[in-house]
Amino acid sequence: MGARSKARKRALDVLYESAQRSTDPMATLRERLAQSDPPVPQYAADLVEGVVAHGERIDELLSTYAEEWTLDRMPPVDLAALRIGTYELLWCDDVPDGVAVSEAVELVGSLSTDESAGFVNGLLGRLMSLKPSLAV
Repeated sequence: MGARSKARKRALDVLYESAQRSTDPMATLRERLAQSDPPVPQYAADLVEGVVAHGERIDELLSTYAEEWTLDRMPPVDLAALRIGTYELLWCDDVPDGVAVSEAVELVGSLSTDESAGFVNGLLGRLMSLKPSLAV
């Protein structure tokens, strides 16, 4: 697993933990950075910060394009991966679109339900196809 893949997993851990504890993701990130066990790579911190900074728009897009699914119905791991994937897809110019999608799919494929990979792939694929017309 590459360094960025590990960082994505660590960012997902922070976002998931924050959601489960109903705490601010930035507070959880600060705790994990202070603990440093396991370490939080800089790219993981960047992802969490980006997801938080663009959280309202990310959730708006996910809500709009997740047909027949509300955010509160999505498994928390899937939602964290979707948020990371959406952030990378729309705001990280150094990450190829296909990589943003496939990395999110890989995360849920190993951590979530059997249906999660298809759902995440479909939703992020839709956002990727609409990317030129999305105001971010």
